Amino acid sequence: MSNNIDLKVNIAGLELKNPVIAASGCFGFGREYSRYFDLSRLGGIAVKGLTPLPRKGNPPPRIAETPSGILNSVGLQNPGVHAFIEKEIPFLRGFNSAIIANASGNTIEEYESMVEILSNADVDAIELNLSCPNVKEGCLSFGSSAGGVYDVVSRVRKYANKPLIVKLTPNVTDITEIAKAAEDAGADSVSLINTIRGMAIDVKSRRPVLGNITGGLSGPAVKPVALRMVYEVSKAVKIPVIGMGGISNCTDAIEFLLAGASAVMIGTAGFENPMAWVETIDGIEAYMTANSIDSVTELIGGLIV
Repeated sequence: MSNNIDLKVNIAGLELKNPVIAASGCFGFGREYSRYFDLSRLGGIAVKGLTPLPRKGNPPPRIAETPSGILNSVGLQNPGVHAFIEKEIPFLRGFNSAIIANASGNTIEEYESMVEILSNADVDAIELNLSCPNVKEGCLSFGSSAGGVYDVVSRVRKYANKPLIVKLTPNVTDITEIAKAAEDAGADSVSLINTIRGMAIDVKSRRPVLGNITGGLSGPAVKPVALRMVYEVSKAVKIPVIGMGGISNCTDAIEFLLAGASAVMIGTAGFENPMAWVETIDGIEAYMTANSIDSVTELIGGLIV
């Protein structure tokens, strides 16, 4: 990394060495990808979505390829928050990247408990997952209305002593209303978008391809929608926005920064290219060098309209 290029960004007090974060869900807890590159290269790691107790997830099949993306109905399979604290945090602390814990719940009380537990754990920020369309109970009902988002965020805010990032679902009529509700309730940042609800059908069997019937669509197919929503939300709120949705390379990432994102998350692209994260970081630096940009913050919200 060039000494005169500053890639650092600050997300509500959370300083990242660069604006590229591994998105929750696709990166697990980083163990598999650590065989491909040094996880210390990343600005941050948003770990697999966590629940109070271990969760097996939805019935298979849980993944289906689609044109320019994938559908998933994994259903938040995870070892539970206590196993994460005991086994995964020590592993992640072996690397110099911020740890962002992703918290899910089926009730407001579960969200409160999760945030309290994680606020006392060795993590750097908490991402509140209010947008899991592949889980039949809980999350979607909270994240799909401004009132639901306000209720959850305002209730958990008093337990959060670390930056609180609220992850928003795109499956709503007006994403800016949802983002404003999160901000008004005390969110330090918002991240968007999570997956778009979709489905696939096997015409031979005449049955749904996914065991859960519907799932969340991610990958390049959702990028134009995600980019538009990040642009709209960045104009509507004063808190930092973390952009995601179909980001595969440095050009995609720079688009999101120009649209108003203070940082970006990459997920699905890693299934095709395990080096997507580091190539994006290097690409952003190369772009900045070529365009005589000293700090990556100069790109944030720099869209010319």
